[in-house]
Amino acid sequence: MDHMAHSYDHPGELGSAHPIRLLAVRDTPLSVDEVFGVVGDAAAGGTALFVGTVRNHDGGAEVGALGYSAHPTAEAELRRVAEKVVADFPVRALAAVHRVGDLAIGDLAVVVAVSCPHRAEAFAACRRLIDDLKREVPIWKHQTFADGTEEWVGA
Repeated sequence: MDHMAHSYDHPGELGSAHPIRLLAVRDTPLSVDEVFGVVGDAAAGGTALFVGTVRNHDGGAEVGALGYSAHPTAEAELRRVAEKVVADFPVRALAAVHRVGDLAIGDLAVVVAVSCPHRAEAFAACRRLIDDLKREVPIWKHQTFADGTEEWVGA
């Protein structure tokens, strides 16, 4: 499930590149620098970036191992979510990548970033992007706890 990143370079408003710069579901480590790098835009006064990491506990239980699985439609759903954010906010640039496979404590699970003309818009758009991604994109988390129990989240 090692998907290549998709770049969108179609001319848009004012001849600029399409605001959706990077969308991917990957089984390789994620990079904050990569995501931040693709959302730079001369017309953007604010960039909001969210990084989701694997934590060592959930609901008071110690997490021993964690893996993410994605439905084959995950990238298409990620695109739909991103397009809605672009339609609802003055987005200059947007990127979102989510990791799948087995992750260790501290690994990056998801990195999203949005650049807008002003910071308030950037914060709002980034929050919508990560919230809708978590709610609507079919990616499921499988947690194994230190006591041997396990659970699926989002399935």
